Amino acid sequence: MIELPLHLVVFAAVGVVFLALPLLIGRFLRPRQPTPDKSLAYECGELPIGSSDVRFDSRYYVVALLFLVFDVELALLFPWATVYGNCIQLADTTLSESARGAISARMGGGSGVLVSPDQAISLAVVAFVEFVLFFGLLGLGFAYLWQRGDLDWVHTLRSQQPGHLHPPRSK
Repeated sequence: MIELPLHLVVFAAVGVVFLALPLLIGRFLRPRQPTPDKSLAYECGELPIGSSDVRFDSRYYVVALLFLVFDVELALLFPWATVYGNCIQLADTTLSESARGAISARMGGGSGVLVSPDQAISLAVVAFVEFVLFFGLLGLGFAYLWQRGDLDWVHTLRSQQPGHLHPPRSK
């Protein structure tokens, strides 16, 4: 009974040692050469501009939101692909009644209604039209964002050059 808590304490102690030991060794062995560039907050190569209240450039948020929008749109393709694939399978006239019943049950949630090949073709056409409309609207939104410049990643300061973290100082 006492063995389990003892094992957990030993495991936690070994874990803390494995975490703390490299940090302590690094603290004592690494060179300390502070420079103004090293004291800056690192923001993916961007110069920190403005007050410290704003931690990131607003372009980061725009790109993150665009990623989420397009990622969610792609997640909506999976149910569509399932329905469209089932409709294409049901449009096959050589499909047996048992296979047609199994696919129809997957589509209808087990209602037991058989979908005829003609109904399957009309469902597939409707699903394809919905797909074209969906991606057409998505493409229009993408074209609008591209035209508006939200996808451009342009540096706003002329003084920024590769390899320089600080703007050049005038003498």
